[in-house]
Amino acid sequence: MTIDMSQFFQVFFDEAEELLAEKEKLLLGVDVSSPDPEDLNAIFRAAHSIKGGASTFGLNDMTEVTHILENLLDKIRKGEMALTSDHVDAFLAAKDVLKMQLDGHRHGTAVDLDAVGDVRMLLQSFVQGELAAKAAPVANLAPVNNAAETTETYHHAFRVSFAEVGDDDLKLLTSELGLLGDAQSEKGANGKSSIYLKTNGSQDDILAVCSFITDADKLTITEEAVVAAVQPSDDDLGYGFFEPLDAMFPPETETAEEAAKPVEKAPPPPPPAAKSTAKKEAEKSASSQESSTIRVGIEKVDQIINLIGELVITQAMLTQRTQDLDPVSNERLLSSVAHLTRNTRDLQEAVMSIRMMPMDYVFSRFPRMVRDLATKLGKKVEFVTYGASTELDKGLIERIVDPLTHLVRNSIDHGIEMPATRVENGKSESGKLSLSAVHQGGNIVIEVCDDGGGLHREKILAKAKQNGLAVSDSMSDSDVWQLIFAPGFSTAEVVTDVSGRGVGMDVVKRNITQMGGVVDIKSARGFGTTITISLPLTLAILDGMSVKVGDEIYILPLGFVVESLQPQREDIKEINGKGRVIKIRQEYLPLIPLYESFNIVPRHTDPSNGITVIVEVDGKKAALFVDDLVGQQQVVVKNIESNYRKIPGISGATILGDGGVSLILDVAALLRAVR
Repeated sequence: MTIDMSQFFQVFFDEAEELLAEKEKLLLGVDVSSPDPEDLNAIFRAAHSIKGGASTFGLNDMTEVTHILENLLDKIRKGEMALTSDHVDAFLAAKDVLKMQLDGHRHGTAVDLDAVGDVRMLLQSFVQGELAAKAAPVANLAPVNNAAETTETYHHAFRVSFAEVGDDDLKLLTSELGLLGDAQSEKGANGKSSIYLKTNGSQDDILAVCSFITDADKLTITEEAVVAAVQPSDDDLGYGFFEPLDAMFPPETETAEEAAKPVEKAPPPPPPAAKSTAKKEAEKSASSQESSTIRVGIEKVDQIINLIGELVITQAMLTQRTQDLDPVSNERLLSSVAHLTRNTRDLQEAVMSIRMMPMDYVFSRFPRMVRDLATKLGKKVEFVTYGASTELDKGLIERIVDPLTHLVRNSIDHGIEMPATRVENGKSESGKLSLSAVHQGGNIVIEVCDDGGGLHREKILAKAKQNGLAVSDSMSDSDVWQLIFAPGFSTAEVVTDVSGRGVGMDVVKRNITQMGGVVDIKSARGFGTTITISLPLTLAILDGMSVKVGDEIYILPLGFVVESLQPQREDIKEINGKGRVIKIRQEYLPLIPLYESFNIVPRHTDPSNGITVIVEVDGKKAALFVDDLVGQQQVVVKNIESNYRKIPGISGATILGDGGVSLILDVAALLRAVR
């Protein structure tokens, strides 16, 4: 029977990508002067896990890089080598190379072999530097599991016994456990194998290593007394799948006198004094490490969501058909329909939550980018994030990465000043850049905020005039800030590889608009700039209020609705050049007659005879004038741009319970039209 390995490759690719992201996060947060041992162990385990998986699947290029990286990390975590900022930079560069190699195997993308070679040489330079610092006659690096040449004092000893393990796997396990300390394999009289390990690690570390080769329920870990160092036999030496690289680990040579010396065989370690319950503890620990998640292809989730959408439409049709039935004689039927409605909503919410992903998926990409770019520009930047657990639809979260990347780069390049300039202006040397995300109604609001110099109004106006844009000195600040989204607009005096070509901000706005979102800017000269992006939480299904205008029914997203009322005639006022406004509890709001917005013949032209729906977007309110309210319902959002074109004031369409088509209102666009 042929086994399809593609699914196993996919699991490795996904896990390796997560491990690389975790490794980068830990490296960026490590305190070089006093690193946390747990962080160093976690970084080491990430490299070790990737190496094990890459070796299993025959990805030799990744195995070689992680092998070098792993040995350096092992020395650092054992205190044999001091961690420096140069190490951190090198490890981050190695992470980039591993990600590039991973993408090459996963997607068939090109791998920069020069970059791979540079990183290997960089890592090798640390090894050679350490060896040169040692006054040893032979300058080479011994394998970490060579107990004959290690002087480290170990505080724990464990015997790892295996129910079933082959000779090759035993050799590999011995080699891999040797990275944790001094490991020796033994064959018992009953044919069972075991490994005696002296280490400063824990049982969890041992399980993490063994889990790549054998199942946790097939091994027993027993703690024993620590005995004197033992000299391994020639058969115990070796790397298994992970052969030492000749360039970095040249074979050792010995003199004739050394070769002639007899080798004393070490006594076996003493038997355990008492039977341990470590097996149960190992099984418990292993079970606690098991992932509580499963990996499902996004296409399968989308298929379920599409089916749920059809179910919502069918449920709406059924509800529509039963509205004219006698509630007394059809009580059981109507009760069942109501029960179906509740179950459909619960099912829809549960399935939609599968597509929701935390913003940390996006935010975690930026600490490294901010660090590298700030260093390149000679600036000091303190980067913080808020609301990383806030969730957004996966389809949107992947499309928001590029716009946010451009905004963050702009904040560092154009916003935050050089350290000397900040000190002259009474600020701290380090600028502050923050990314935040929060839910507001049916939207998610993302902010990119910096405490830099802010936008320069006069420069923007001058550049706009130079580019032939229609501007005036009386424009409001918010209108002036929107000019930077014009194609080709840039106030940078020098074009660099970071920015200054005027390409990007117009694309940022276009991409956000295509996602049904809006972008706004607030800035104060000398105090900084805040760019706010508002996006719908999901593009699939939403709760809406059905409103009638003439013979048409429109869907108003419920997240924007504040209240609905029938106004009094005396509350309607006409303002010259501004249109009509309505007075609601001492607050005047612009009145938007939907029949005028969409050129429809209404039943009512007098607002006092119709219904006014108060909506709010980003703290700004308006009153929508409609003929009547139809009801509240869930609707499945259908994209109309792919089949028609973008319609001002319309964000999509849906199918009603009677089979008719209704347009979904773009409330934010309607409010922007009256500002």
